[in-house]
Amino acid sequence: MGASLLPGTSAAFSGEEDRAPITKGDIAILTFLSALEQVEADLWIQYAELGGATNQGKSRIDLELKGQKIITGLAPAYITGLFVLDGDMPQYIADNTDDEISHHRFLNNYLESKGGKAIDLTKDFAVLPPSRVTGVPQNGRLTNLKQLTIDTKWWTRYRSETANPDFGGTFENAVPDLAKGPHPAIPLNDGDLVLNSDGTISNHLQAIANTAGFHFAFIEQGGSSLYPALAQKVTNLEVLRVLLSIGGSEIMHFQTWHDKAGNAALITDGDLTFPDLNAGVDPNNGASDKNVPDMFQTNLIMPEPTLFLHKSLGPVSIIRPTSTEQGGAVASVVSFAEDGLFLDPSTNKNTGIVDKLMRLAEEADEARRQF
Repeated sequence: MGASLLPGTSAAFSGEEDRAPITKGDIAILTFLSALEQVEADLWIQYAELGGATNQGKSRIDLELKGQKIITGLAPAYITGLFVLDGDMPQYIADNTDDEISHHRFLNNYLESKGGKAIDLTKDFAVLPPSRVTGVPQNGRLTNLKQLTIDTKWWTRYRSETANPDFGGTFENAVPDLAKGPHPAIPLNDGDLVLNSDGTISNHLQAIANTAGFHFAFIEQGGSSLYPALAQKVTNLEVLRVLLSIGGSEIMHFQTWHDKAGNAALITDGDLTFPDLNAGVDPNNGASDKNVPDMFQTNLIMPEPTLFLHKSLGPVSIIRPTSTEQGGAVASVVSFAEDGLFLDPSTNKNTGIVDKLMRLAEEADEARRQF
């Protein structure tokens, strides 16, 4: 299965130089990652349609999917809210979208070059309605960004000096109300884009933009951990190279969005409050002590050294979690499902994509490196 090559393929490209063939487990890992990258591409396209950069800047935006151009920047008022987080947000959104599309496309092409099968989830599961903002293509999507329950524990996980999820460490949310959900991360329709009478952005629309900012980091921290976890299971050296190379891109995404989320406006919209994370107060319980600033301060975005492998080795700055014992692929699907990404608003239940992804995830997690 893994030994077949395309006509004219070199030995170097085949991975034969390390004398380890591509195994069934390698194919399972690549297939799952391609599927998950398609999910990410789907959600990022929706963000780009509404808040991505247009061709008005210095760098042209030429996003496309399967030969079809993706229209970007359809909601200027939403972009105004994103600008509060950073003036480059639209450009970063477009770039992140382009990256995820390329990841899925490359992994499918690579699978086929090795005798595997490309995967396309849209055929069966692109059924969820997108935003109804004027201009947004009304074709079915894989993901729902309109009712999210966002876990923001990644914020404190990367600041802790004493806890690592690989050792059972637990963490607090940076924005507790986001974890209670559901909240929209995109405007639902043109009504959400109406400005205040004085021309300023409404708290409701700013809350949507803030929610998106934290959701960006939530999505990308998953890939930051997933790729190194699965890389430990592959056999073929070239497949390892693929995972390390794409995984590094995901880490760059996370670092960017982690930084921008800290600039979210301090507002309240209904039952959603974005707290002042620099106030020296734990937003979960209002407590104040000497450890609170280190756990919530917004510019502490570098991974704090923490426990790794064994306590006797001392703390080290790392990506976390990366243990293969945590079921990395399955855990990623569970986190996406709990996020509300696959909820069908007509039934308030997950679409069938969750079962499909879980099967692929289980096969990926079952992979073992062959010596």
